[in-house]
Amino acid sequence: MKECVMLAAGLSSRMGKWKMMMPWGAGTILDSALDSALAFCDRVVLVTGFRGDELAAYYQHHPAIKVVHNPNYQAGMFSSIQYGVSHIRAERFFLALGDMPEVTGDVYRTLWACSGRDTCFIPVYQQGKGHPILLPQSAIALIHNAPPGATLRDVIKQIATCAVPVTEQGIHWDVDTPLQYQQIAQLRHSLLVEQN
Repeated sequence: MKECVMLAAGLSSRMGKWKMMMPWGAGTILDSALDSALAFCDRVVLVTGFRGDELAAYYQHHPAIKVVHNPNYQAGMFSSIQYGVSHIRAERFFLALGDMPEVTGDVYRTLWACSGRDTCFIPVYQQGKGHPILLPQSAIALIHNAPPGATLRDVIKQIATCAVPVTEQGIHWDVDTPLQYQQIAQLRHSLLVEQN
């Protein structure tokens, strides 16, 4: 079973409007991120917060998406990670961000091909680390037992890590501001033109 926790709980404060349902390709930013994960994964645990009822209604009939609402989402991203991993049953799992629409299924496939039972695998493109990451099941207890104020980075420091080279710059493209939305959309368009 290949599982992924995808975070879509934030307020989108830097965007100025809710970004998850902003147009992207033939769908939305979140649609694109989910499609990429489900191109390889059997199941995505989608963690919602802000406007979570809308996302629950939107994806309620999708058999491979389990929508879970983090009632404490305003406490920050790590609270959503803690909430999401409690629904994971696989021996290892991906952690992905719902505002990264240009990650492809190939990135998931490349990370999964790496072996190492208690290792965290992190994609790297041109010396820069990105998302999604692949975590071992042992990370779940570390995440749940993390002290107040802890971050995912603090947890990863307790796990063996391995950087995995990938060929896709989309692992760096998270859409946080209107300028990033425009820039990444332009980059996406340029890449599509090159491929055609």
